[in-house]
Amino acid sequence: MNDIAQRMLAQIDALAPAIRERAVSIEKARQLPADLVDELRAIGLFRLYVPASHGGLGFDPLTAMRIVQALSRIDGSVGWTAGVCAAEMLFATRLPRATFDRIYARGPDAIVAGAVQPTGTLERTAQGWRADGRWSFASGCTHADWLFGICVVTERGKPLPGRLGAGGPPLMRGVMLPAREWQIEDTWQVAGLEGTGSHHIALRHAAVAEDCLFDAADGPSCIDGPLYRAVPPLLPPMGSAIVLGMAEAALDAIVELAGSGRQQFRVAVPMRDSELFQGELGRVEAELRAARALQNAEAAALWRSALHGTQHDEAAYVRATQSATWIAHACVRVADACFALGGGAAVYDTSPLQRCLRNLHAAAQHTGMHPRHYVSAAKLLLRTGLQAHPEQAGYPQD
Repeated sequence: MNDIAQRMLAQIDALAPAIRERAVSIEKARQLPADLVDELRAIGLFRLYVPASHGGLGFDPLTAMRIVQALSRIDGSVGWTAGVCAAEMLFATRLPRATFDRIYARGPDAIVAGAVQPTGTLERTAQGWRADGRWSFASGCTHADWLFGICVVTERGKPLPGRLGAGGPPLMRGVMLPAREWQIEDTWQVAGLEGTGSHHIALRHAAVAEDCLFDAADGPSCIDGPLYRAVPPLLPPMGSAIVLGMAEAALDAIVELAGSGRQQFRVAVPMRDSELFQGELGRVEAELRAARALQNAEAAALWRSALHGTQHDEAAYVRATQSATWIAHACVRVADACFALGGGAAVYDTSPLQRCLRNLHAAAQHTGMHPRHYVSAAKLLLRTGLQAHPEQAGYPQD
């Protein structure tokens, strides 16, 4: 990890007490306070993947994810917002270069947010492109400078076929416009990750210039470099970094509670001296270490594939989502176990254990971490055997 990353980690650590003091108010506001967003900008959280050509840091995935993981360990909503927005700027690399330059004309700290589910439509009319739609889960939208949503391209109201023809998915394009051109609907009333401001965003018959459209899955990058060769495989591991940070926070909280000397009702010894408690705590830590090891291996494999130009390979994305799914649900199990170990003390609003529990369950509901991704991994395995997973067969990985 380079000196810049080490400095950022130190700055994040210095912010930790103030962020923890504001955890309840962040949840009540349902978004991050503007002054905290400004502090995150100043540290460089939103420029982790922005190329050096535009003043950014252009970090490799493992470095970027470790920084986001450290922030998520302090507060799940803060880490989620920063991590998601840091990664979603990668969609801007699929825009024409002139549009990308416009986004970063005032510096590398522009915030890009949006939604990847194709719940909008894009129709060419005599007057040009028109976009309509409503997209959910647009984390960080209230602080964004630019917003995007994925649309199904239509002609006379009917979807156009995609590259696989009539039997495959329809043709889709992303629409990225300045935040002032979008409507933000106040819909984020939820049970977890409350401070992320993940409201619905909408466009109503909006005019869209050609240079604000992009192909998220297969479009060429307007920026050179291995990091920008393919976007989809980079997104699931960033989610894994966020949930790992939250699970680490849960483990921190239960260790601190035990260290306080707490003795639960009708238990003969303090928590920290109970072998039942110790045995479960040891198991939980092992599961968290396994999840962290898989995340590190996945990030390293992802960077190798980027350097070798194989990031577009189907197996890269399938494995990334498979790993992210397992990591997310392992982290949920960690939070559940820590919450249970905390007993009655864990249910109070003042306890970070209940917040970690809610945040992790909310994160695991995300489409990028849904168990259905195991189906794609199984189909790939049945089709190719271990060829798509050479590390399982003991083959060299370099």
